[in-house]
Amino acid sequence: MKYLILIGDGMGDFSLQELGGKTPLEAARTPAMDYLAAHGRIALAWTIPEGYPPGSDVANLSLLGYLPEECYSGRAPLEAASMGVELAQDEIAFRCNLVTLDHKPDGSVVMGDYSAGHISTPEAKELIETIDREQKDHSLKLYPGKSYRHLLVSKGSPEDLQTVPPHDHTGQAVTEYWHRYKNSPRFSALFDCADKVLHAHPVNTKRIEDGKKPANSIWLWGEGRAPVMKTLQERYGISGSLISAVDLLKGIGVYAGMDIIDVPGATGYLDTNYKGKADAAIDALKEKDLVFVHVEAPDEAGHQGLLKEKMQAIEDFDQKIVQPIFDAVHDRDDVRIVVAMDHFTPISLKTHTELPVPVVIYDTGTISGDIDRTYSEKSAFASGEIFENGKALFEAIIASKK
Repeated sequence: MKYLILIGDGMGDFSLQELGGKTPLEAARTPAMDYLAAHGRIALAWTIPEGYPPGSDVANLSLLGYLPEECYSGRAPLEAASMGVELAQDEIAFRCNLVTLDHKPDGSVVMGDYSAGHISTPEAKELIETIDREQKDHSLKLYPGKSYRHLLVSKGSPEDLQTVPPHDHTGQAVTEYWHRYKNSPRFSALFDCADKVLHAHPVNTKRIEDGKKPANSIWLWGEGRAPVMKTLQERYGISGSLISAVDLLKGIGVYAGMDIIDVPGATGYLDTNYKGKADAAIDALKEKDLVFVHVEAPDEAGHQGLLKEKMQAIEDFDQKIVQPIFDAVHDRDDVRIVVAMDHFTPISLKTHTELPVPVVIYDTGTISGDIDRTYSEKSAFASGEIFENGKALFEAIIASKK
């Protein structure tokens, strides 16, 4: 068997009044995913173990069959692996966002935008590299990533610094957290340097002139040391490829021993190169047992509370990823297609939840099914089948075809 796992990050949501009580997934036009649901097996899967943050790191580890409670050490070490940054035993990696903070007259600080207006990769690279040159602590090193997503590696950093994900606080006061960073003995000089650089940098001057949000601060979170994980080949004898625009996912793939396919034009947002991803997946399946395709756009729209954009992202995922991949393999009898999300990112919350996620498992060549069933939260909950963790789900996916 060959396996295709297609992930629409954050597609799950709650019923919305403006959609007549439907969720965005129910209201969106998704004929490809609905076909797979009608002719395949639909269920729920817990991707977030109890007590763990409902993030894409934990959830996607689960979707690849890992138990986060056995191997998860933080988000940033996974991103470091994707960037080719090897962590020493005495080093801790932090995810470093470029963000837009709104400083109010009363001294409070609000998270205006966790992505600095989805700043472009060339702009962000220039800012991060300038901060790294200007800051004087040689035990700290900044690495530019994509768009707003970057990395800080700290040698001998205190592990008791409590950080928070910026996307969990969009539009909310973050004064307490901001002062926690600014007053940290370890990082206060770094934040002072970043403030100085970002305030005067031509990149931000131009962004403001163009009516865009400036990247006026850095934000640290997701810290951890290098995890210890066995590869998919070691665990199950499976070779694999992973396709994503997001460093976090690529890092998971690195530790899982998968080939990482970089698709030109893959951005992690609505403008990503969908065709390039689909074509790369179809091609990779010729050589590998399993291909994992991740699309970030629905999650990004959910974090911003943008309903129209989230529905567009869901429909694009269906029509530009699921449909062409299905078209390429549907006449075979040896391919299993899985469609899932890693977690919910409800419009009303602008952040993740730990609810179980809908999963479809479809074998090519299947004809019979329930034509009234769609790929949706409601159908999955109605199925009555639930996988207690990602390991149980993954082992069901790779089980022999019945």
